[in-house]
Amino acid sequence: MAVEKLAATQYPVHELIQRRWSPRAFANRSVDPATLLSLLEAARWAPSCFNEQPWRYLVATRENPAEYERMLACLVEGNQLWAKQAPVLMLSVAKLAFAHNGQPNRHAYHDVGAASAYLTFEATAVGLYVHQMAGILVDRARETYAIPEGFEAVAGIALGYLGDPGTLPETLREREIMPSTRQPLESMVFGGHWGEKLALLK
Repeated sequence: MAVEKLAATQYPVHELIQRRWSPRAFANRSVDPATLLSLLEAARWAPSCFNEQPWRYLVATRENPAEYERMLACLVEGNQLWAKQAPVLMLSVAKLAFAHNGQPNRHAYHDVGAASAYLTFEATAVGLYVHQMAGILVDRARETYAIPEGFEAVAGIALGYLGDPGTLPETLREREIMPSTRQPLESMVFGGHWGEKLALLK
């Protein structure tokens, strides 16, 4: 049975943020192409430094098994175990230099993350779930997809409808149903000096 999680927030947030989490169990259900394109359109409208839009996405769906297997092979083995259930797999890629002057764009990864966050919240709004993965094989991705110099694979993305944790390997099942947690705001939001609690935080 699918498990929904609501974040236990310190302060009120939009319900899309409260509902978002990163499952490993995905249902055996395709994602409509029009819906997938809307998610990518949401990513397209993310903000970026100099409006550089340094994000690129490689996309594979179960409807094309050969392409799907190529994408799956770019994930580390531990992620392949569960991501192979997702109907859509993606790789986010960063363009590492500015187009207008060729200088390094140190904000590129930040901006790719912002675009993927836009994609994720659009997905949440239509009942889909996203799990982003640091565990990818960067060199294999470059070779498989002929990613050119000046671009680098950033993260893997599994996308689909929420599935039954019972379909997961036993080692992952418990993690799937555990509540999501975060460090308190006091540990990450400062005022005055580094480490000094912001006065707004009572």
